[in-house]
Amino acid sequence: MTARPRRALLATTLLSALVATTACGGGSADSASSGETTLIVKTFSQFGYEELFKEYEASHPGITIKEENTGKLGDYLPKLQQWLATGKGAGDVVALEEGILSQFMAKPDQFVNLLDHGAAELKPNFLEWKWKQASTADGSKVIGLGTDVGAQGMCYRTDLFAKAALPTDREEVGKLWPTWDAYIATGKRFKESNTGAAFYDASGGLYQNILMQQGDHTYYDTSNKLVIDSNPGVKKAWDQTIEMVKAGLSANIAQWSPQWNAGFKNGTFATIPCPSWMLGTIEKQSGPENAGKWDVARVPGDGAVRGGSFLAVPTQSTHQKEAVELAKFLTSAKGQTAAFKSKNNFPSSPQAIDDPAVQSFTNAYFGNAPVGKIFGESVKALKPVYLGPDNLPISDRVGNALLAVEQGKLQPDEAWAKAVDDAKRLVK
Repeated sequence: MTARPRRALLATTLLSALVATTACGGGSADSASSGETTLIVKTFSQFGYEELFKEYEASHPGITIKEENTGKLGDYLPKLQQWLATGKGAGDVVALEEGILSQFMAKPDQFVNLLDHGAAELKPNFLEWKWKQASTADGSKVIGLGTDVGAQGMCYRTDLFAKAALPTDREEVGKLWPTWDAYIATGKRFKESNTGAAFYDASGGLYQNILMQQGDHTYYDTSNKLVIDSNPGVKKAWDQTIEMVKAGLSANIAQWSPQWNAGFKNGTFATIPCPSWMLGTIEKQSGPENAGKWDVARVPGDGAVRGGSFLAVPTQSTHQKEAVELAKFLTSAKGQTAAFKSKNNFPSSPQAIDDPAVQSFTNAYFGNAPVGKIFGESVKALKPVYLGPDNLPISDRVGNALLAVEQGKLQPDEAWAKAVDDAKRLVK
């Protein structure tokens, strides 16, 4: 990556500066006077790239990386849609979560085709289904390189389990719930012990986990037809979640709300389905005073993936070549291993998954749980679930309907009808 030379003549310098300033319209930034290129990376949540950015800058003189993090995915999506629609503001590298990927796959020309930059040789570095998710149907374009996969576990409070006279060892806890029916039965035992805590945090998260175990698609079929009311797997996940609500197992709070955040610290609930990336959230919200009280066991059912992302380069970037090289570095096996160790984002690279540094990785906050082994045991065998263009907003509407049931505002049948109607209105 060659830095731009200084200009000897004042007129030439001014012209160069004007060109550089104009080029910034795509969201990138150059300093003609310093000869540096600034790459803007747009992310949400926690990607664990802080140290990787420093390493890349040190080995690539003239490159400066600026991460702009929006926070929650729900806040990030409308901004990303606006940046791409207006042709400015997206920067040089953008994160695409799997739940929103399909809507951008419909407009692949908004992104650089990574195959034009030698990405084909990187295909073996990713799980096959992860690679296909960001590839067009004919395989002629690849718009993103995989970062993580949201391998699932079930996190639980050992102190609350002990208080309820339930096992606390992670292997024994996993044996409590080979199925979701067994999880419900365990929840009823927990409730009867009167610990003062709810068995789980919020029904929306449990519903999502169950839903992702119901087949190869959810609200849309693979032709992008809305099937929320005709896919039996969706209704099965809804009904099983409603059974938990009726049993009084929920804390009845909305995920990501201030009350939910405080619930970790206060011991408001005893279990929460936790994709690997959720461990960082649990630790952050629970605080140092609760270190060692959380542990990780297997999730009920046959495992699932919830979440996981990609890095893409918008065509509006004025530094496409440099941005692609940065995306390759961040999504390399080394980069994915570092991100996992930093924020528990489980790799989508088979080489990283097999890396002893991942397989042997333990999390001190979670009682030294062997999280590398727990999340890695089945991730290679997991199959992707097709999510469709408006998966995220539909999921939000179903989650709101479940919360209305939890809080006694709607009866289950009323809430289901509202969720279906809201979904149909959304996609008109």
